[in-house]
Amino acid sequence: MQTFIWIVQIIAAILLIALVLMHSPKGDGIASFGGTSQLFSSQKNAEKGLNKLTMYVSIVFIICSFILAYNVLK
Repeated sequence: MQTFIWIVQIIAAILLIALVLMHSPKGDGIASFGGTSQLFSSQKNAEKGLNKLTMYVSIVFIICSFILAYNVLK
């Protein structure tokens, strides 16, 4: 079980790195990639979706961290 949590945490960490790098300080974000902004109705919706996805992945990462820390301290 602990190995599974480690694997999920590593995948979440890699996804978090990629998602944070997709954010743009100038508001370009995901729309700067050629053609991907056309998948969404607007750039604003693309950024909102990216923000939600980043939030969910970070929650998974934090929960895995707490579970692993609890198992170590046991």
